[in-house]
Amino acid sequence: MILCDIGNTATKFLIDKNIKNYYKKDKIPKLKDDIFYISVNEKATKKLLKKNPHAINLANFINFETSYIGLGVDRVVACSFQENVIIIDAGSAITVDIMENSKHIGGFILLGLNSFLKSYENISKRLKISKSDFEKNINLDKIPLFTKDAILYALIKSIILPIIEICKDKNIIFTGGDGEFLSQFFENSIYKKDLIFENMKRIIDANNSPS
Repeated sequence: MILCDIGNTATKFLIDKNIKNYYKKDKIPKLKDDIFYISVNEKATKKLLKKNPHAINLANFINFETSYIGLGVDRVVACSFQENVIIIDAGSAITVDIMENSKHIGGFILLGLNSFLKSYENISKRLKISKSDFEKNINLDKIPLFTKDAILYALIKSIILPIIEICKDKNIIFTGGDGEFLSQFFENSIYKKDLIFENMKRIIDANNSPS
């Protein structure tokens, strides 16, 4: 069994416990095993199905309670099986979803770290910094005196303050490529790299392996 998470930036496959990323210019392989996928990217979905028409859309087997209109299936899967927690998926965008008593009560979307950095660069080349400039111990209690620090300070503050306001004393689960980095700013948090794939497996098990 192969699991596939199709996002805005990459198509991720979980094959024999190994994750393989395919980006826009990459060719999607033809795979013989059963494939279960979720997708928020129609164009990338067509690429998958062209080579693998037998792939099964797992969204058809998900029963999820929410009043949120337009909630992406990736967020649905990340929030599935959760009771009282904040789910934060830090990828191309940073999605924040609130679960209370096993019900999704809403959420919001922030720019991802790369988008923030590109926005500064679009203003001026002098404001260009890269992810390699991020430091483990960014001092958020001291007003910066250098441009790089000023950008990092504002960037991180603009992300964590809305989360702090909504979280209060709730536990937080981070996932996504930048989730581990952001989790360091929250004491009541854990990082689950493979949360999406873990929950996809649980959905399949709950539906007796649909095929």
